[in-house]
Amino acid sequence: MALPYELLIGLRYTRAKRRNHFISFISLISMLGIGLGVAALIVVLSVMNGFQKELRTRILGVASHIQIAGINGELADWQSVAAQVAGHPEVRATAPFVQSQAMFTVDNGVKGVLVRGILPDQEERVADFGKTIKSGSLDDLRPGEFGVVLGADLARALRVFVGDKVTAIAPQGTVTPAGVVPRLKSFKVVGIFEVGMYEYDSGLALIHMADAQKLYQMEDRVSGVRLKVDDLFQAPRIARELVRYVNADAYISDWTKSHANFFRAVAIEKNMMFIILSLIVAVAAFNLVSTLVMAVTDKQADIAILRTLGARPLSIMAVFVIQGALVGFIGLGLGIAGGVALALNIDVVVPFIERVLGIHFLSKEVYYISDLPSDLQWGDVWGVTLIAFVLALLATIYPSWRASRVNPAEALRYE
Repeated sequence: MALPYELLIGLRYTRAKRRNHFISFISLISMLGIGLGVAALIVVLSVMNGFQKELRTRILGVASHIQIAGINGELADWQSVAAQVAGHPEVRATAPFVQSQAMFTVDNGVKGVLVRGILPDQEERVADFGKTIKSGSLDDLRPGEFGVVLGADLARALRVFVGDKVTAIAPQGTVTPAGVVPRLKSFKVVGIFEVGMYEYDSGLALIHMADAQKLYQMEDRVSGVRLKVDDLFQAPRIARELVRYVNADAYISDWTKSHANFFRAVAIEKNMMFIILSLIVAVAAFNLVSTLVMAVTDKQADIAILRTLGARPLSIMAVFVIQGALVGFIGLGLGIAGGVALALNIDVVVPFIERVLGIHFLSKEVYYISDLPSDLQWGDVWGVTLIAFVLALLATIYPSWRASRVNPAEALRYE
């Protein structure tokens, strides 16, 4: 079946050599502008997705999906609470914990830390500390031996290694006839972990739960119980349902509440970057307006001849819509190919640029995530593609309408 003549003429105008090379140059700039805008939008959205995924993974490697804590900071009968929540069909594992603050000192170095008392065998079921241990072992935390596993940055700040001693100063003092005396206890470093988030690597210390109960004089009480569920995205719903299961004075929170600011900030940044970069694509797409206006001016004689041969105004519009859409389609294809390739290889490209320039874009002391992650989601790619193509089509409407309004007699007067 023969192609419509509007399509044939539109394709011919796109690939034919024009007398005015400036039009070809502007058309090329429009094409590259659309491609660059689309590629930038795909890469930025992939990086924002990567940040969100990496942040969630690292936080949940240390935190828990759901946490049940005592109202006054202490939970007396934690075994019954753990048994109650285990009755929920979507709760996969539970683990008790004791959590408080302390000062760690070595020689003249002092650091404030968050001390978490855990049961190593149960903690592994709700967190991923085992994957983050760089030296030593979490299993070396044994009751009565007062061992401690430190974050990597905390260990560097205190200048200690596995086998060294650190002194913990608890905020609760011991009352003596001479007054309140700070409670001190010596701990042996039995392991060092590195989560990859500066907040935890520089301020978290793990000890055995029995040692924490002795240090903070909690007897057999704990701070709370940590839970792991089947689907972390269903944690808010499960947390609400657990209210019917728990028969104790406790506060139930999920990971979206305990770290809401992080995820809200990433979501807002992603939306704002999408809007800003969409404007860049819009500017590049509307460069097609100037390209097609000049093309219409250059082809007025051709338009007049087509009209005298019986071409309708809508057919003339279709010719230039096809020409503009083809330019936008080529630019869009280049942008998708470049954006997807860069998003999939950003872990190679960014370190190369850092080595060449001699700088580090994300300092570990400033940012929670020091590497540039990327998570390409095809839903974002198709969304960007649709928006860019619609903008390119909208940009062709005015020049095409103007072409359809050309008066054949006026256009051929001086031919």
